[in-house]
Amino acid sequence: MQDNIKVGMADYKVSSHPGVLVTLGLGSCVGIALYDSTTKIIGMAHIMLPSSKIAKTVVNEAKFADTAIVRLLEGMIKLGANKRSITAKLAGGAQMFSFNDSSDSIRIGLRNIAASKEALAELGIPIIAEDVGGNHGRTIELNSSDGKLTIKTVGFGLKYI
Repeated sequence: MQDNIKVGMADYKVSSHPGVLVTLGLGSCVGIALYDSTTKIIGMAHIMLPSSKIAKTVVNEAKFADTAIVRLLEGMIKLGANKRSITAKLAGGAQMFSFNDSSDSIRIGLRNIAASKEALAELGIPIIAEDVGGNHGRTIELNSSDGKLTIKTVGFGLKYI
């Protein structure tokens, strides 16, 4: 049995088979899970913000959807993944708090989801499943044996995509 590899907040990790990647506490953050079905190489990013373009200096590229997904893909390819056989699954992007202000700048979860989808589309990586939005946090686990993403949510139980 393989050990779980923890992916922290504003972090990304890749693993060859056998491997399990886990990230905890996805609220407005988005977890991006990539799987190469031919090599069984997996990758996961836990992004906090949609775009690095809002930062004066980018110290941690894993914090932003636009830069983390590129680095994640590069890491998988270095391990031997084939870009043409990589698919994506997304989880998170919740609106954890209600605000009186309805401006999009406060809706960070929705912006993280949109930015993640845009970055994946630009890289030509299809999204085959997602569990996004809502108002609840999630913990996700990606297994290299079959690319299954397990989503654990308090009050909602387990979901597999």
